[in-house]
Amino acid sequence: SRDAPSTYLDPATRKAMGEQAAALARAVNYRGAGTVEMLVDDKKNFYFLEMNTRLQVEHPITEYITGLDLVEEMFRACSGNPLSVTQDQVQLKGWAVESRVYAEDPYRNFLPSIGTLKTYVEPGHGDPNVRVDSGVLQGSEISMFYDPMICKLITYGPNRDVAIQRMRDALDEYVIEGVNHNVPFLRAVLENQRFLRGDLTTAFIPEEFKG
Repeated sequence: SRDAPSTYLDPATRKAMGEQAAALARAVNYRGAGTVEMLVDDKKNFYFLEMNTRLQVEHPITEYITGLDLVEEMFRACSGNPLSVTQDQVQLKGWAVESRVYAEDPYRNFLPSIGTLKTYVEPGHGDPNVRVDSGVLQGSEISMFYDPMICKLITYGPNRDVAIQRMRDALDEYVIEGVNHNVPFLRAVLENQRFLRGDLTTAFIPEEFKG
């Protein structure tokens, strides 16, 4: 699961990271949607990792907390039109959590699970605080030749606790039959006390879910 805003970054660090990302894009005369990835250490020093010249898979959580349609903004930029907002107009409001629902077996080192989605019922129909970005339907085949992601499930709330509870509820509503999936694992993460405290590092899963 991923959430935004970051539980670790303070406003000054977030601002500095954004300025560095923008400077990098200007240095190569980049125009369009892009995502600069960085790592942050325990002293809030940050380090460039890579830049993806596209929207990241996590962009829905950014859309929720900013109220912006990043795909629309991408098209504006690519067509030579100005963005609908300036940076100082971008305000963060509320909290969003994203879970990637995969056809994989968490008990077998997340081995992909192939087969037919015999039953597939998505959660949150009609709820503006639940978003499901999927590319499958009941009867779809999960193939060994493609990424086994079933969907991105995103929930929003006025704060992190509410967003997490809405994610719990959404995961509990999901019905997936025909393939193994990671919904029980995602649900377990949302009950983990370290996750709930926001005490997250790149070692979170191997440290908290050994074996």
